[in-house]
Amino acid sequence: MVNDGSSSGAGSANGSKEIGDEYNGNSSKLNRRRFIQAAGVGAAATGFAGCLGGGPGSSTEGIPSEVTIGVLAPAPENNPIGAAIANSAELAAKQINNSDKLLSEADNVKVSIKNTQESPSTGRQRYRALTLDEGAHMTTGVFTSEVLLQLMDPIAQQQTVHMTTGAASPKASKQVNENYDKYKYHFRTGPINGYHLGQNMVDFLEAKGSDLGWDSVALLVENYEWTNPVQKAIDDHIGDLDVDVAMERRYASGTQNFGPIYDSVEESGADAAFVAMAHTGTPAVVQWARDQRPFEFGGIHVLTQLPAYYSMTGGACQYTVTQNTATPQSELTDKTLDYAEAYNEANDGYPVYTGYITHDAIMQWANVATERGTVNSDEIVKGLEESSYTGTAGSIDYYGKDHKYAHDIKYNFTTDSPPETGVNPVFQQWQSEDGSGVQEVLHPSYVSSADYQAPPWV
Repeated sequence: MVNDGSSSGAGSANGSKEIGDEYNGNSSKLNRRRFIQAAGVGAAATGFAGCLGGGPGSSTEGIPSEVTIGVLAPAPENNPIGAAIANSAELAAKQINNSDKLLSEADNVKVSIKNTQESPSTGRQRYRALTLDEGAHMTTGVFTSEVLLQLMDPIAQQQTVHMTTGAASPKASKQVNENYDKYKYHFRTGPINGYHLGQNMVDFLEAKGSDLGWDSVALLVENYEWTNPVQKAIDDHIGDLDVDVAMERRYASGTQNFGPIYDSVEESGADAAFVAMAHTGTPAVVQWARDQRPFEFGGIHVLTQLPAYYSMTGGACQYTVTQNTATPQSELTDKTLDYAEAYNEANDGYPVYTGYITHDAIMQWANVATERGTVNSDEIVKGLEESSYTGTAGSIDYYGKDHKYAHDIKYNFTTDSPPETGVNPVFQQWQSEDGSGVQEVLHPSYVSSADYQAPPWV
């Protein structure tokens, strides 16, 4: 559940290739509001909207007749992380168009989806196309931190609210905190930022380590930018636990052969490899399972968050544990499973974490715009700062402008009941059910769906 630095790794795991400059999805849908207007019922609303103009998010007042949501996603036609962003944006727009309450003054809410290609320069070009050429009233998405950090100045220049739904770098929220008036248009709806991801790993280990039998761990962290704040948080807090860190290894980016690393883990006597992996995750899992290494495996493993990963690895990920935003088995709120099933029905498959977050971002923005009666970005910023929106991932609340993680989603770790504000990631384990893989939830207890299963060879 994390921005993975410079590329998702999901494409390579899925055998995908880069696509062209732009995703040509179904970007808008004719809805019943159009038919009402055609019958003359909405004439007054049409006249009012015409007075307001249909400009970008910095327009001064009201809801335009057509609302454009700009979406930035990596290779949405064949990268499951990008596809979840794009498809969830489409689903949210459809639900808004079918709603009598959300943005009811608008005739249509449409989505425009651009492929960032996980490139900072391409991301900037696509962002400018969305805001300058198409007049997007808000933008969302962005998976890699490198792309996001290159977008912070364009976001400030365009003064259009952007709600990040994949990149985890705390550097973005630091910019909001240190220069609020310039960067206030950026919000991170999820995931929790990189430092909190590491804090969450430690919190999970404190809560569940003894139940899992993980009295000692070997910390394995891939050497990419995204893991820097994760590792710092672990190093800052794991010493407070009654857990022995038998070894710590920050291994080279691009590592394919885990034999020597796993030999060292065995020699350390660690009960489990406690990992932060994305790019290198598939060879790490496959070799651990194939060689039946005598230690357990868990932490943050981005690719095991993919709902199709069990079949993609031929079951090699069975018994692995990873942090995640949500799964089709985790009823974090009364919206989680409804969204997951609606997504599955529309796309013949369940979303990865970026889907849950993107849906939450768009629906929260639409609720705030509806309440405020405007798409004006300065008003939306105020509304989001005050908003406490129940989404699929939990209560979507943001840190204030004076917090060091300004405009980041709040992180609140709980064990037995949902937090009153903010989100509390789940920890899942891949288990087998009738020959198929299931993302069973181990933690927190209020959404737990199964008990932990240790690998039979350990």
